[in-house]
Amino acid sequence: MKSTLNFLSLGFLSLLLSSCALFKEKVEIEETVKEDPTAIQADRSIIEQLSESPRHHQWVVLKNGSREFQAFVVYPEKSEKTKAVIVIHENRGLDDWARLFADKLAAQGYLVIAPDMISNTQGKKRTSDFENPDAARDAIYDLDPQQVTGDLDAAYQFLQKDASSNGEIAVLGFCWGGSQTFRYATHNRDLASAHVFYGTAPDDAEALAQINTPVYGYYGGDDNRVNATIERTENQMQAAGKKYEYKIYEGAGHAFMKRAHLDPTHEANKEAHDAAWERLLVLLTSN
Repeated sequence: MKSTLNFLSLGFLSLLLSSCALFKEKVEIEETVKEDPTAIQADRSIIEQLSESPRHHQWVVLKNGSREFQAFVVYPEKSEKTKAVIVIHENRGLDDWARLFADKLAAQGYLVIAPDMISNTQGKKRTSDFENPDAARDAIYDLDPQQVTGDLDAAYQFLQKDASSNGEIAVLGFCWGGSQTFRYATHNRDLASAHVFYGTAPDDAEALAQINTPVYGYYGGDDNRVNATIERTENQMQAAGKKYEYKIYEGAGHAFMKRAHLDPTHEANKEAHDAAWERLLVLLTSN
């Protein structure tokens, strides 16, 4: 196990201050998929796949100081101790697609936890209790960055203590969760690897200098807003001597991992999904 968690470093403190403004900006960072018959059918397919999974699913209650919140855990079907992964959902909360992604990772032999970052906020027990995805999104942007970090620490510590974990823990996230993945890597120096799916990095060179794990990016070629930040991030990571490797999947848009499931007829998103999935599995194995 590497060094202990690097709580509240100077770089991280400055990052928190800059992040507060970012959290309050209700910028639309996930393209909305229209509720057409194909998407409705895909939603049904997600629920069916979750219900038919042979793996053990479990909701757990985690503590971050006095705050209690829920997380979805999936156990792999294997006898030996295994690597573990934290999955951070996008800016619509922990929906069924995110839980299915956690299940698919567990099918590859990983212990997976997906914390519901808006659990027990605004009087709602879980994301599924919010009136609609937009209400969940609004709750996301009202979150305190320090609370998010504390929640992720609680998820990390759950994996550390679980008897099926070998202590090697990676983190990955999508959209808002991708940005939080990058931010969490500036805080937790014990991560095995960090995987950022179409999320932006903190614009804070001192914070990036705290990173102690390889960071891998997965971006859609048509995701102009996110991709406009890649060069800056690459330059800052190189200047700090940190490992940052990324792939841009041409023709794919923002949220291509989810959109490929909701609309499998979009060839570029589907190809990006499949290539990114294979890359993720290779990198999780090697880190």
